[in-house]
Order: sequence, then C-alpha cells, then structure tokens
Amino acid sequence: MATNTDDSRPTLTHANDPLWKLRHALAGVGLAVLASVPLAALLARWAGDAVADRYALRVAIYSALLLYVLAGAGVLFARVARHETRPLSPQRALLWLTSMWLWPLLLVGRLRSGA
Repeated sequence: MATNTDDSRPTLTHANDPLWKLRHALAGVGLAVLASVPLAALLARWAGDAVADRYALRVAIYSALLLYVLAGAGVLFARVARHETRPLSPQRALLWLTSMWLWPLLLVGRLRSGA
C-alpha cells in the first residue's frame, strides 16, 4: 500500500475553521430544536383539546408551532451565533430553548432600540 507524502494540500485547523468557531451556537440551537419538537407536540395537544377534540386541529397547531420554532431558530442563530463563545451547559441549553420560544421579543427589542 502506497502512502501519499505530498503535503501540498491545505490543512484545516481549528483556528481557521468557521464551523469550529460556531460550535457552541450550533450545539445550543440544535439541542433547543430537538427539545422543542416534543414540547410543540404537547402544546398542540393541550391547545387542540381546549378548542376542540379534533386530530386535524392538533396537527395544524403542531405544524404552526414547528414553523414558529424553526423561524425562531433561524433568527436566534443569526442574531447571537457570532457572540456565543461559552461552552454549552444545561443552563445555556435551557437559555437557548427559552430564547427560541420567545424570539419575537428579540425583534421587538431591536425595533425599540432603533438598530
């Protein structure tokens, strides 16, 4: 078996890897989305049962909640990913989850500050 001794290929180190710099934010948003799926299902069931006991209504509410969460994941990641440098901890994961569900407040705060 021949080995390649040509070292002309560029090496990718952690220092210049853009995904490595975003690893904490990617982990946070990924875990928050994963936790939001069953949470959205539970909320959809409760809301569907409160309004009417119809499966189609629960599915519609669940779909709307998932769309809301995915939009929140995108907004949250775009707003704070560059600044997230602390390692992921249970408290940080809970903060990501809470922020993902309350993401419209980020936009309201930004509109009020005039930025």
